[in-house]
Amino acid sequence: MRFFPIYAPKLIVKHARIFFSGVVWVKDLGKLEFEHGRFLMPRKSLPKVKQAIIELNELITAQSHQEATYSCS
Repeated sequence: MRFFPIYAPKLIVKHARIFFSGVVWVKDLGKLEFEHGRFLMPRKSLPKVKQAIIELNELITAQSHQEATYSCS
């Protein structure tokens, strides 16, 4: 488990992509689980947690598309 004292989306996504599955704890958001490089949406959570997970997964998707573009060039 990795602890992030602030919400830093790029660092959190980098950690999730490197370790592929696990748990991170973000201050003010709580425990966020990821599996296969994507964050899992908890069944019950606060709206700000859901919004953060959506943002993190979008960032992961954007980085994946960016890497695919670079590898095709």
